[in-house]
Amino acid sequence: MPKVTVRYWAAAKAAAGVAEEPYEADTLAAALAAVRTRHPGELARVLRRCSFLIDGDPVGMREHETVRLAEGGTVEVLPPFAGG
Repeated sequence: MPKVTVRYWAAAKAAAGVAEEPYEADTLAAALAAVRTRHPGELARVLRRCSFLIDGDPVGMREHETVRLAEGGTVEVLPPFAGG
């Protein structure tokens, strides 16, 4: 199982209470399920509005189950923000 770093920005960072944390997951869907388990409150709600970058590449409209994660990779969690 790949070890990845999930980095939170703006409202996601505030809801998580940390800037980043490690997870083991093979897909974006699995990583987000683990995030929701660890942070079932406000962060779970914020994630519904977020976009994601995987190692700098936008996920866009791809199904999260199809987005593979690589060992040492990074998932950026980007909530919408004013002026963005």
